[in-house]
Amino acid sequence: MNPARSGRRGRYPLSLRRNPVSWERQRPTWREARPAVIARALKRAQARPSGNWFVVGATRDLRDDRPLARTVAGAEVVVWRDAEGRPVAGPGVCPHLGAPLRDSPVRCGTLVCHWHGLSLRGGPFAGWEPLPVHDDGVLVWVRLDDVGGEPPLAEPVVPVRPALSGAVSAVYVGVGTCEPEDVVANRLDPWHGAWFHPYSFVDLTVVDEGAGASAGAGEGVGASADADGFTVDVSFRLAGRLVVPVRAVFTAPEPRTVVMRIVEGEGRGSVVETHATPLGPDDRGRPRTAVVEAIVAASDRPGFVVARTAAPLLRLVMRTAAGRLWRDDLAYAERRWHLRSTGRFPG
Repeated sequence: MNPARSGRRGRYPLSLRRNPVSWERQRPTWREARPAVIARALKRAQARPSGNWFVVGATRDLRDDRPLARTVAGAEVVVWRDAEGRPVAGPGVCPHLGAPLRDSPVRCGTLVCHWHGLSLRGGPFAGWEPLPVHDDGVLVWVRLDDVGGEPPLAEPVVPVRPALSGAVSAVYVGVGTCEPEDVVANRLDPWHGAWFHPYSFVDLTVVDEGAGASAGAGEGVGASADADGFTVDVSFRLAGRLVVPVRAVFTAPEPRTVVMRIVEGEGRGSVVETHATPLGPDDRGRPRTAVVEAIVAASDRPGFVVARTAAPLLRLVMRTAAGRLWRDDLAYAERRWHLRSTGRFPG
């Protein structure tokens, strides 16, 4: 019996598939993956407040010697730590003559422009104004009110995570030619998992579509993310017939974030957060979006404590696995944008 469905776990975290079927013989999911259901879930996500907060990168990428830089919807942003170790953020354009501060070094908590030596310590200076910044321990967020255009929130909408002291976290960053909604729509289509990613997922069944199954086009916009999440039974493929079966719930707590949380089975409480940050157009005028995916893995298995001692290796494995999935999923998101932009998207 699938421990994700029974609510019980076996002595070992792995299971053996009893009646595996080949990829082409698995149950088709295209009838269940109704475009209207995905579109309604996307619409509800887009209606939730973000408070103008955007993910710019991983906490681990905040170094002592250089800033973390990101362009968000065409706005250059830099983030670094001041002399007290607090994150500070602001425009990535030097107010003197426009030097790219992303290329400037940090010395003793001060960002020093490499063109003429203008020094920024995180406060207003010479026309440079700081931006609200938030470090949640895994990701760094910056609030851009001119870009977001919403009523601002004091802090970003950060999903509930396992305690970091007992978890292993990793962050993957990729860039695609699409808009944030195409990334979010990809994650709100759990039905594609076993077909599009057979090397990672098997035996996938969406057991609950939340509010998406019945809400009309104008209904359910104000519903909470938890109330309309997709619940999925799926097995993570390891090797051959060895799998790890779980039950996971996909929710969208804000317009540019989708969270997959394991609620039953191995790693219960672990989360995968997918954040989509608009970067701005490329040299051909096409939109570009950064996918910043945070994986926070936890387990109450005794062996996980031992595994955490190899956290750097685990992070590499987690980032590699995420990168393989996003190689495919960015192709999905880019294709969706291309069809939308040419008026041919059937959904």
